[in-house]
Amino acid sequence: MSLDFEKIVEKAEFYRPQISAFLRDMIAIPSESCDEEKVIQRIKREMETVGFDKVEIDPMGNVLGYIGSGKHLIAMDAHIDTVGIGNRDNWEHDPYTGYEDDEVIYGRGGSDQEGGMASLVYAGKIIKDLGLEKDYTLLVTGTVQEEDCDGLCWQYIIEESKIRPEFVVSTEPTSLGVYRGQRGRMEILVEVDGISAHGSAPERGDNAIFKMAPILTELQELHLRLQDDPFLGKGSLTVSEIFSTSPSRCAVADGCSISIDRRLTYGETWEGALDEIRMLPAVQKAGAKVSMYDYKRPSYTGLVYPTECYFPCWVLEEEHAACKTLVDSYQGLFKCAPLVDKWTFSTNGVSIMGRYNIPCIGFGPGHEDQAHAPNEVTWKDELVKAAAMYAAIPSIYVDKYAV
Repeated sequence: MSLDFEKIVEKAEFYRPQISAFLRDMIAIPSESCDEEKVIQRIKREMETVGFDKVEIDPMGNVLGYIGSGKHLIAMDAHIDTVGIGNRDNWEHDPYTGYEDDEVIYGRGGSDQEGGMASLVYAGKIIKDLGLEKDYTLLVTGTVQEEDCDGLCWQYIIEESKIRPEFVVSTEPTSLGVYRGQRGRMEILVEVDGISAHGSAPERGDNAIFKMAPILTELQELHLRLQDDPFLGKGSLTVSEIFSTSPSRCAVADGCSISIDRRLTYGETWEGALDEIRMLPAVQKAGAKVSMYDYKRPSYTGLVYPTECYFPCWVLEEEHAACKTLVDSYQGLFKCAPLVDKWTFSTNGVSIMGRYNIPCIGFGPGHEDQAHAPNEVTWKDELVKAAAMYAAIPSIYVDKYAV
């Protein structure tokens, strides 16, 4: 029996008020990385209310909601942690109380990316209402700590919970485009040692800040000649932090270190990215140490799941069944072709596909340029359309592409 796309669109539109109300509830709960417990509990209640077959919270604190019990496991992921609000003066309205009008919902997390979760939960309701269960199991994940360490939640889900879907839909914001890849990234530490001396006689010491200065210049030049890719674009680097140590403000600095945000395009490796920096003449002259940061921050449950701060790039082929499933679903629902593109920023796909080669594809409400910005908004029309998409995708996959 063919899918009734019109009924799915009508049902998604019917739930517009509930989707909006649920998203506003989530926005109202501050949920920065490692402090997501209250919003996770709110999501769990909504999943149970709309009729998910099973809802559980894993030891890391991720909420996992299941619909159906068929043999084809399909996952759809929304990270539900947010960044902070930054300078409150840059917000025209309260970032948590926010507001809504006929078109938008305002507040921290609307686009990045609790809007995706609101649409996902009501996609589950649409599936239940219209009897769209087939030979699939839909797993909806509300994942934690993505803003702190993207992909860590899925490292845990795959390694510890032994969950391996046939493919995963990431609901990060895509402006309702179908996104099939992203650059990777890594967090690099460069450290230079010096020798302190009294500031009145700096020649007696070895100033670590001065030793770092030519390294900064060479890093700026290195950025310009990094590898390029016709789809993902160019690799990049920027110095994001600088630190120094000194016995006092009246002394020569005896230590200096910098953090580098390195974006990796297709074909680049973490080993190569470190070696490029290690080979810089100023790095060698200063005897600088170049390494990757580690992440060891406990989740809100207290679980520590350490990992290195390396987040691989990934690209899904345009002819892959997961990509074709989303394109077909979009065309069936909305009678036009979607934009097929890529993200500028990083997502949980760095683990799902980057580390574990589980096919990952993106489709989400909200816009990338709203992420981490003051006065963040998301669009109600997109929330509704995303709910319809998420409800249709499993059936399209099982009917046309599942083996």
